[in-house]
Amino acid sequence: MSEKLTAKQAAEQLLYKPEYAADKSADVKEKAAAFAEGYKAFLNAAKTEREAAAASEKLLLEAGYEKFEPKKTYAPGQKIYFVQEHKAVVAATIGRKSFEEGFRLVIAHIDSPRLDLRPNPLYEANHLSYFKTHYYGGIRKYQWGTMPLAIHGVFTRADGSSVSFAVGEDENDPVFCITDLLPHLGAEQNDRKLSEGIKAEELNVLIGSDAVEDADIKEAVKLNTLMLLHEKYGITERDFTRAEIEVVPAHKARDVGFDRSMVGGYGHDDRVDAYPALMAEIETKDPVHTTVCVLTDKEEIGSDGVTGMQSMYVFHFMQLLCRAAGQDDILAFQNSVCLSADVTAAYDPSWANAFEPQNGTYAGRGVAFFKYTGSRGKSSASDASAELVGDITCLLDANGVAWQIGELGRLDLGGGGTIAKYVANRGIPVLDIGVPVLSMHSPFEVIHKTDLYMAYRTFSLFCQNADE
Repeated sequence: MSEKLTAKQAAEQLLYKPEYAADKSADVKEKAAAFAEGYKAFLNAAKTEREAAAASEKLLLEAGYEKFEPKKTYAPGQKIYFVQEHKAVVAATIGRKSFEEGFRLVIAHIDSPRLDLRPNPLYEANHLSYFKTHYYGGIRKYQWGTMPLAIHGVFTRADGSSVSFAVGEDENDPVFCITDLLPHLGAEQNDRKLSEGIKAEELNVLIGSDAVEDADIKEAVKLNTLMLLHEKYGITERDFTRAEIEVVPAHKARDVGFDRSMVGGYGHDDRVDAYPALMAEIETKDPVHTTVCVLTDKEEIGSDGVTGMQSMYVFHFMQLLCRAAGQDDILAFQNSVCLSADVTAAYDPSWANAFEPQNGTYAGRGVAFFKYTGSRGKSSASDASAELVGDITCLLDANGVAWQIGELGRLDLGGGGTIAKYVANRGIPVLDIGVPVLSMHSPFEVIHKTDLYMAYRTFSLFCQNADE
């Protein structure tokens, strides 16, 4: 029998007391701050999924990755990648063990809530020109008014050529905005529900006011705007029908707080997991199992489409590797493990009623795990096994990585999902993990640098020590 513990000893040994990781180690603070500098640069360069894919491909090529060839066999240590339709990235390092003994996947997403232009967006009203928008993902519409906006995208011209552009990011660029009603005339608007403070049809982006110098031209301001666009990009109004154009906040990522312990910016959901996942993949050398880093698209709207995780592009890649090597892809899937890397809500004291404190996840306590996600009664959740949670957390404990576990918020307020269930549908065990975010889905989200760094360390250990 074990020796009977005193109450003090029992409290020290038996009770679970989550701690703030940065409070314990100056070394952790320093390393987290250094890692965050690269992340901020990535965030500023990758405000759309196309830009995130391009920035990721650049990093992969600089690290020596080669483009994947479907019927080619690869040796342990080789690094390969491909880009799916300009909007998703898959990168892998071939492991020492056979594919049949399983892959180790880390999957994050690189799309973020935003405003898209409609197929026919340009119009004029009372000597002002505007773009009509269609919001993408779960935004709170009122948050997008009266702030500087940038416009990013790609036009496909009638001759089949395309042109990418971004206006509003350089300090010498113009910016754009969505106007709101002044408080002096806001009595009726004040009676609206918060969700309708600014309605979807009112999310119109102000883009100009000058007219062409011809009194006989109708919609002279609209025409002037088109003339400017044609002069710079060679496009016509019809080219908007075959374009992908996104409206995003014009601000850069910035340190938050006198102590610079946090980062504020647009697109933390989910690039705050995508960047450390990518860096961990790039730095993986000679892994035991083949590692696969996926930066996927369309998570914010259900993971549909050819670049979302309900598509087969990731799983086809794994199958092609197996077939080229003469191995069974079903066995490979059954022996694989996945970390579904997506953000969660950080406990916010200003909005404490939305959370259950004992099961919240907190900025600064390390990377967060979720045994299950979903809504209310675990609807649409992928519920990880106790064994999988134990394997991953024991690996982190053995290597001094700060982690926490919890839930999104109060049970009947709503909920959220991740790509985990789409991986689980292929028979691959999967665990949700991510960085807690304040003001999630807003134009200016906030994360703690320590949590970002602990996510990176987690992904690195998972990839490199995949057999433990």
